[in-house]
Amino acid sequence: MLTLLCHRVTEDAAAAPTHFYRVDVTYNLFGEYTVIRAWGQVGSRGRNVNTWFSNLRDAIIVADQSYRRATCRGYRLTEKFLASSA
Repeated sequence: MLTLLCHRVTEDAAAAPTHFYRVDVTYNLFGEYTVIRAWGQVGSRGRNVNTWFSNLRDAIIVADQSYRRATCRGYRLTEKFLASSA
C-alpha cells in the first residue's frame, strides 16, 4: 500500500548512501494492517520489525512517527510508492 524508503545523507555529495530506513504499510490476510520497519547498511538484509494494527489510521500514525524519527537521525526520503487497492 505505502512504502517510504530513506537513505542517510552523507556530507560528501559524491559518496553513495551507506544506510537505509524503510517503512511499509500493508494489508495482511487476517484483515489487519501491518507496519514493517527495516533498517541497516545498504547491501545487507538489515533488521526489521513488524507491528500489527486493526485499523489503517493507527498504522499510518505509527508509520509517520517512524519516518519523522528517521529524518531526525539524518535520513532523507529517496523513494515513495503508493499502491492503490483495486
